[in-house]
Amino acid sequence: MQLGASIPVGDIGTGGAVMRDYAQAAEGLGYDYLVSPDHVLGGNPNVDHGGRRMGTTATAYHDPFVLFAYLAGVTQKVGFCVGVLILAQRQAALVAKQAASLDELSGGRFRLGVGVGWNEIEFQGLGMDFHTRGKRSEEQVRFMQALWAEPHVKFDGEFHKLDDGGINPRPKSGRVPIWFGGHAEATYRRAAKYGDGFMPLQYPAGDKALEAFEKLRGMIKAAGRDPASVGLEVWVSPGMGNEDDWRKEIAFWKKAGVSHVNAHTSYVSAIHKRIDGKTYNDHLTAITRYRKAVADLL
Repeated sequence: MQLGASIPVGDIGTGGAVMRDYAQAAEGLGYDYLVSPDHVLGGNPNVDHGGRRMGTTATAYHDPFVLFAYLAGVTQKVGFCVGVLILAQRQAALVAKQAASLDELSGGRFRLGVGVGWNEIEFQGLGMDFHTRGKRSEEQVRFMQALWAEPHVKFDGEFHKLDDGGINPRPKSGRVPIWFGGHAEATYRRAAKYGDGFMPLQYPAGDKALEAFEKLRGMIKAAGRDPASVGLEVWVSPGMGNEDDWRKEIAFWKKAGVSHVNAHTSYVSAIHKRIDGKTYNDHLTAITRYRKAVADLL
């Protein structure tokens, strides 16, 4: 089981030196991969959005392709994963090109987490239809996988058309791993048919998580694939509980067949809590303590 750490860009700053230092520190601690989120645009945090859920510019987000390309050059073996790229607000061929370039530059250390997004203002600013994002992103995945697999592609879909074109470089393996994030029924289906992994974040360690995993495995079998070929990633919170709690949780996830666990120090949800502090040292101390507590269980 691999253990990852989030990069708390919104807390520790956006400069190259602090990004390098945090990535190298996490790699030195023995973390297997680093996770960074994706948001291109945000709304103005100083105006009333009428009760609508709105991501704003109050928090900084690096472009994950740029960030990971930089970090690939200043690290040796740690992996990288977007958690998650909002695919439908981007051009699929461009994402395929960026991902293939990053795969080459990092020596195959990159996983592409994808999701459909929720912050409508981003789609507005990027000129993409918010309301067709689900079915468009599914076609985007198929289009990108074709571009990675073959030097020249003929593709005729609802949203994408290509007459014998391709990208260069392509991934040496012919594939960039795609991991689906989300919980909708359609997300399960897409992960089962096309995914290299699934990232469900709403389930605490317990029966509901086990039920979700079994549901996915059944759908993978129905799609004619081996469930063992599709990874599972969950996020855990170093800001909650203590060493004994963390060890019990890790043991549960490992027994459940989870392949990747991301120790996220700033994610907040109904079952996640950020750490109390926001400084570089606060985050580094948290991931140091967490890995020390669970290292022998991985």
